[in-house]
Amino acid sequence: MPLDACQISPSIHSKVKAFLIDLDGVLYVGSQAIPGARECLERMDDLGYSYRFVSNSTRRCRASVAERLAGLGYDIPARLIFTPPLAAIEHMKRRGKERGYLLATRDVQRDFLQAGIRIVEDGADYVIVGDAAEGFTYEKLNCALGLVLDGADMLALEMDRYWKQPQGLSLSAGPFVAALEYATGKRAELMGKPSRQFFQMALNDLGRKPGNVAMVGDDIHTDVLGAQKMGMQGILVKTGKYRADWTQLSGAKPDMVCDSLASLIHRL
Repeated sequence: MPLDACQISPSIHSKVKAFLIDLDGVLYVGSQAIPGARECLERMDDLGYSYRFVSNSTRRCRASVAERLAGLGYDIPARLIFTPPLAAIEHMKRRGKERGYLLATRDVQRDFLQAGIRIVEDGADYVIVGDAAEGFTYEKLNCALGLVLDGADMLALEMDRYWKQPQGLSLSAGPFVAALEYATGKRAELMGKPSRQFFQMALNDLGRKPGNVAMVGDDIHTDVLGAQKMGMQGILVKTGKYRADWTQLSGAKPDMVCDSLASLIHRL
């Protein structure tokens, strides 16, 4: 089999008219763009496919994500990018809540503040947990614990176990959400992939039904299985945090497996 090839399905099903595409691990890893990914997006444009980008990255606000992509050579406007903070903001707005304790980076705060959400340490309606990186201190986790025990609900921006950095795999927000759930006895509501409301937010913006959309990602659980449960096709790429052993253990059957997004260009 060629090194750069798609397996399982010879071509994209004719009913697929649009794509949801992950970012980290699909368009780039660390500070390096995935070779051929930009050309694949250009080919999608030429063929009339529409697409949106759905990322579980919670270290950057939407505008910063677009800026980073521009620095990697991608021309992707912020309006095409969907991240868990946007889903959390929509969730809070629907319920008339505007006070949140945010366990995430300062950059992510920008999305919430611009939407009129107040970031507080007392009297929070929600404890919102993203990937705070080195910000996951005992003090901050203990503050979150107290707020939940006092009645705040929990929103998990994502529940990924880990993500791929150039130096290797790194813990994501999932293990810390699980720790707070264990300590409080309270379940967090998931805002990012693979939650149905997150996928639906992007589908609504596309104006497409799940059966006409394929999801492309490097995570067998959040990307492929999550999409398939929604009625979309799931395409797994072997870049980013892809691991053959996790894929086998998952029992999942992707509709297509590609070495990278670049190899999808030949199946459009």
